[in-house]
Amino acid sequence: MPLYVYEILREGTDGGEQFEVLQKLNDPPLTHHPDCGSPVRRVIAAPSMAGRWTDMKAATSLSDSNLKAKGFTKYVKVGDGKYEKRVGKGPDTFSTDK
Repeated sequence: MPLYVYEILREGTDGGEQFEVLQKLNDPPLTHHPDCGSPVRRVIAAPSMAGRWTDMKAATSLSDSNLKAKGFTKYVKVGDGKYEKRVGKGPDTFSTDK
């Protein structure tokens, strides 16, 4: 469902506060604000589309099982300068302390 931008119409101004409404494509445009009842108009806005990299994609791509399948090693910080291996080859722990 698309997210539409509406603007509250105020007397003496070109436009007012904007808000967003998730509507079906075949829903008629709103004519009044759903809460306060003020007249509104739909505003033409640039579309917002998720790119190839999203939070969900990151969680899937960087999961331990996916990294292991691709042959990567993943370390997680467990303390001040200390890291533990979660998946892959290499030492179980290492430290950045000298």
